[in-house]
Amino acid sequence: MSLETIADSIRPQVEAAAIEGTIKFDCGDDGVLVIDGEQVSTQDKTADCTIGVALEDLEALMAGDLNPTMAFMQGKFKIDGDMGLAMKLQQLI
Repeated sequence: MSLETIADSIRPQVEAAAIEGTIKFDCGDDGVLVIDGEQVSTQDKTADCTIGVALEDLEALMAGDLNPTMAFMQGKFKIDGDMGLAMKLQQLI
């Protein structure tokens, strides 16, 4: 699954949630997924919260196959920035 496919699949939830702030999923060489308020894109930009994650773990997370809390505890995510903003992602996943 590509980052663009993931962006398209979560766009309705992001628009409904209207998270205040910018969250970036940084998948290294595979690219980025940025949630900025009601917008979702794969264009890199500065974010309030950056989550470093492998693309396959992001795919599993968005598919509901990976528990975000357990993934964080297992070190599959690295969060830099506003942790409270990262916690708001639970309403999207």
